[in-house]
Amino acid sequence: MAEPLPARVAVIYDGASKFDQSFSQAVYVNGVLKLRAAGIAVKEFEPARSAQIEQAVIKLAQRGYQPIIGVGFNTAPAITKAAKLFPDQAFVVLDNVIDLPNVQSIIFDEAQGAYLAGALAAMNSRSQIIGFVGGMDVGLITKFSCGYVQGARYVSPNIVVVKNYISSTGNAWNDPSKANELAKSQIERGADVLFAAAGGSGRGVYLAAHEANILAIGVDSNQNALQPQNMLTSMVKKVGQAVFASITSYINGNWAGGVINYNMHDNWVELVRDQHNRQLYTDLHYSKIMQIKHQLLSGKIKIEHHTVVGACR
Repeated sequence: MAEPLPARVAVIYDGASKFDQSFSQAVYVNGVLKLRAAGIAVKEFEPARSAQIEQAVIKLAQRGYQPIIGVGFNTAPAITKAAKLFPDQAFVVLDNVIDLPNVQSIIFDEAQGAYLAGALAAMNSRSQIIGFVGGMDVGLITKFSCGYVQGARYVSPNIVVVKNYISSTGNAWNDPSKANELAKSQIERGADVLFAAAGGSGRGVYLAAHEANILAIGVDSNQNALQPQNMLTSMVKKVGQAVFASITSYINGNWAGGVINYNMHDNWVELVRDQHNRQLYTDLHYSKIMQIKHQLLSGKIKIEHHTVVGACR
């Protein structure tokens, strides 16, 4: 690409609120706010409807914004169209891959983090039944669910994993009431540790876990403080830091299109242990999880990676 222009950064969320206490908020807190603190202006757009995403991306591109960052895999069609229309401008998409030279695709190895989450869930399950509540039954969430199942079965080969998905629409990520219903049904089936990979909907899962006094695992952001007596851990993807790194590289003239894959190396994906969950995620658990992590990183444990919907039932 040509020498970078002064950055006019724009961030497009894939939902109506960036304050989901999960994926989007991680981008806002650890990406947008830190960029602004560094003196970089960032324009944000939160669509009321998914149809507005494409209109917004193209309008921002017409006005010369770049890089334009699509937060979430649902922004990929709009980013793809705009990137083709404006081949000399830079775009970034999170949690999806767009094969265009002016698009940087930032993805994470969710299966690694979910594997550790499943292992920790199995260590803490008395019933040996654990639950998974996903937002949509799509390839991205399949990576979470398959990693979770494999990690749990590494610790306890006969453990039962109950799965449900919230919706087949974009509302899947912002429907805590539906997530709460699904979580309660899993609890009725005996699940005593629940993992939510559902964005803002996860709050409903954590509330159900709190009310039933069982354990839950958060996702994307550190959600340990939401229900501190019941949050076993949070499987964090450092999406905000990845956005900050991308924009910084652009400003420094080092930005390039292509795929950047972040994983457990350098803790881009990790299970959080802090003052809120230290009594639940004990020293013994932590030691065992670190052993599993090192075996994953060394290749002694291999994860079967699935992105096909319906895998790992």
